[in-house]
Amino acid sequence: MTPVQSPLIDKVLNTFQTLYKEEPIIVRSPGRVNIIGEHLDYNDGFVLPAAIDKAIYVGISKRNDEVIHLHSVDYNENFTVSLNEVRPTKTWTTYILGVVDQLIKKGYKIGGFNLVLDGDVPVGAGLSSSAAVECATAFALNELFSLGMEKIEMVKMAQKAEHAFAGVMVGIMDMFASMFGKKDHVIKLDCRSLEYEYKPLKLEGYKVVLFNTNVKHSLSSSEYNTRRKQCEQGVAWVKEHHPEVTALRDVNMDMLNKYVLTKDEIIYKRCKYVVEEIDRLLTGCNDLDRGDIKGLGQKMFRTHEGLSKEYEVSCVELDFLVESVKNNEFVLGARMMGGGFGGCTINIIKEEAIKDLQEKLSKDYTKATGLELTTYIAQIESGTERIR
Repeated sequence: MTPVQSPLIDKVLNTFQTLYKEEPIIVRSPGRVNIIGEHLDYNDGFVLPAAIDKAIYVGISKRNDEVIHLHSVDYNENFTVSLNEVRPTKTWTTYILGVVDQLIKKGYKIGGFNLVLDGDVPVGAGLSSSAAVECATAFALNELFSLGMEKIEMVKMAQKAEHAFAGVMVGIMDMFASMFGKKDHVIKLDCRSLEYEYKPLKLEGYKVVLFNTNVKHSLSSSEYNTRRKQCEQGVAWVKEHHPEVTALRDVNMDMLNKYVLTKDEIIYKRCKYVVEEIDRLLTGCNDLDRGDIKGLGQKMFRTHEGLSKEYEVSCVELDFLVESVKNNEFVLGARMMGGGFGGCTINIIKEEAIKDLQEKLSKDYTKATGLELTTYIAQIESGTERIR
């Protein structure tokens, strides 16, 4: 157990003691960023996420019956349900209940429990608050009922909970990063085999800064599905000539030029971004091994260009933020992060320049878009753990 200090822990502990008159187990599960490698998970590529110092905290204790009592500090809401009546909801509770449902389906023996939830992972900013809730719940229940689950099983369970109860067909990256994060390291995760290795992210004098556009365009889910289909079509055309190919991970530029460009220019652009991004991520890992953060930063700018012009999942607000910092000597790299059409840009910025840049960018952004800019400064932290 790692001793962690946070006002949120005290809040969870005090709330728990007030509500249930008991001492809880407390688990911390972080949000995540992805440094480079967007839209590669469903193409069997690689991703490069890291856990951050914004986290979900769960306090939990056993009950003597088959009832689940949930409380959200943030929403100041209670929810009660019997173990045999667990169903999806349209609220924060669905992420917790989805994990309970997976445990029951897999034959794990659990009883009723009390749970208090709080955290500081901003919702809707693309930092995977839902994955953090699911991982915290799985880890806490594993501890509470001594289920003996490995971390990877908890990750897969959290992903299935999101699919089944929240109805969002997410890849495995968010849960994996939340569970397996390591301080001052990113995770090079192979989305095909789930093999992974840690790469050092030494940010001496620099910080990871997220600028939130505070928009989410309605295009995101329909366009996401379209991109998946376009990638699959590109693979199908290559596969006619190379039967061993099962995903864009197996495709190179020669194949695309020969078998896809001749058929459809838009599908070619989509596939080109993915094939080049896989290569960018792998060479970016070499940058990390050498401690060349500047080299990695340049690749982040190029990634954004690809996401904006070739994969076309950016939007004017995201493009504005990246363009605004592109020639700033204190910014090593910037790009949109997440599925696209809103959310945050991720930036690597010289520490002493953050305040001035944020103030200027805030004014410029509001003037250009009429929207407010929110800034989060993130540190790379360890993954899900019991802290009490």
